Amino acid sequence: MSAILVEIETSSAASFSKGTDTHWITQNRVLWNENHHKTEKCELVCEVSWVSELSTWRSFLRSQRWLEATL
Repeated sequence: MSAILVEIETSSAASFSKGTDTHWITQNRVLWNENHHKTEKCELVCEVSWVSELSTWRSFLRSQRWLEATL
């Protein structure tokens, strides 16, 4: 096994401005829980914001919580 050193410039990432109109969306869905081998209700929280450089919306899953597993 060998290691490779890669130089990364962080200044290019800093040139992007922060998205405007950032908001959070919470959805309750029924998903397959692999740990319990059954379908359960799940709460998904996503961050949604507008990226003006790309003229598009972006969405990231921020948290996932099993509702039935916590009862």
